[in-house]
Amino acid sequence: MRLLVLLCSLAMPVVAWLSQRGTFGPTNAAVSAQYPTLLVAAGYAFAIWGLIFVFDVLYGVWQATGERRRDATLSRIAPWTAAGFALTAAWMPLFSMGLYWLCLAVIFAALACLLRAAIVLTDDAQRLPQQWLWAWSPISLHAGWLSLAAFLNLAQVIVAYRLLSTTDMLSWSLVLFAGLAALLLWANHRMRGNVDYAGAATWGLLGVYAMQHGWGVPGATAAAWCALALAVVLVAQTVWLRFKHRGGLVADAA
Repeated sequence: MRLLVLLCSLAMPVVAWLSQRGTFGPTNAAVSAQYPTLLVAAGYAFAIWGLIFVFDVLYGVWQATGERRRDATLSRIAPWTAAGFALTAAWMPLFSMGLYWLCLAVIFAALACLLRAAIVLTDDAQRLPQQWLWAWSPISLHAGWLSLAAFLNLAQVIVAYRLLSTTDMLSWSLVLFAGLAALLLWANHRMRGNVDYAGAATWGLLGVYAMQHGWGVPGATAAAWCALALAVVLVAQTVWLRFKHRGGLVADAA
């Protein structure tokens, strides 16, 4: 299973590279541009995938080598991590091929797997101090970005299939913002102020603000302020939780 985690971590950047070359069809950016929503982020925000892939590959190598191969916590999360990485890799060609309903199921499944792994690592922090850098950070970053990306994907499915109004998107977009807020704040609280999880989500929310502010699409300004407000609340919650737990996970691990 540890080898599978490593292979899946390597698969993600390879599939991403192929996807950007148009191997599976239109690039993800081109497909996304066809279905503008009030939750979409500015293009630069998606550069975080490069950081996530690098960290995930480092984690894949780390957990498959040395004494970590026999660590009970890493063994426990290995199936979740492998599944999360594999589903992330699968999402990219599926999106290019226009299989949007399947993409939606895949991205939420990937989020569930990696969020589960991050929570297990948080709970076992005292027993595995080194995980803060090598395991907790990569998986938390990935889960944090997917938390936002899953709702972006959901909004695009709504627009692609015209499930709700595509001319007045604000009302249902506010519902999605509420669902995203509930997920982010619950997960961050559950992980006692996970700075990597919250940081990735905050980066994405600021990207949404940058994209929506002054865009001109009806409701975009309100969506921009919703994203910014949620980012501020998430940062404030993280600071409070880390103070409450005397430094959060890092202090627990020490």
